[in-house]
Amino acid sequence: MLLTVDATFGAVLAVLLAAAATVAAVAHLGRSREIVVAGVRAAAQLATVSLVIGWVVHALPLLFGFVLLMYAVAVWTAGRRLTRNTTWWWAALPIAAGVFPVVAALLLTGLVPLKGIALVPVAGILIGGALTATVLAGRRALDELRQRHGEVEAGLALGLPERDARLEVARTAAADALLPGLDQTRTVGLVTLPGAFVGMLLGGASPLLAGAVQLFVLVALMAVQAVAVAVVLELVARGRLHRTGCDSPTDRH
Repeated sequence: MLLTVDATFGAVLAVLLAAAATVAAVAHLGRSREIVVAGVRAAAQLATVSLVIGWVVHALPLLFGFVLLMYAVAVWTAGRRLTRNTTWWWAALPIAAGVFPVVAALLLTGLVPLKGIALVPVAGILIGGALTATVLAGRRALDELRQRHGEVEAGLALGLPERDARLEVARTAAADALLPGLDQTRTVGLVTLPGAFVGMLLGGASPLLAGAVQLFVLVALMAVQAVAVAVVLELVARGRLHRTGCDSPTDRH
């Protein structure tokens, strides 16, 4: 067992969370409150999920319902990170386009059994990866279009369709959303030992099997994130996902 869950565990977590919030405050990063709220929410949510998973793994309808709940929360989180207007729900498309085909392929090929103990963590990893890629790509693309609006206008003046003019400006910035996943994959085993690998080892699996599972997860994540980035970029370029009409002036372009 890697950790002992006792009073010391809780105290160290509280100190680490306070340290993170304090550093953010001292450095004027503007995220101190969010750090504290995120930490408290994570504790409450993980405690709840730990209990729920033990219940849903035994019933297929509940299992699929739980996966859909994870997806819905990811869509809400990504959409509201991108924009405060009514176009936020378009975040459902890049996450679904990246995750569901991969999950379906894994189930149909039998690589992941239709059991909660296997499906929930795999789906959670993939949905989380799609969420991160969608937020990073969408925010970078929208920010770039706001800052380089003149270049979009120049493209239109040259006769480019609006979609193409926006793509020329936003594509490179959006593609940067793939860098965290690429760096993690390139350095796996040399810089980091990700969760799937460590979890398999702690569960008693051989290092070879743990490495195979981790490789599988990393490659699947790259596929999911590439699709999510491509789709959210297309939505931004076509104006389906935008920040006009937002209730926050900093979100307008």
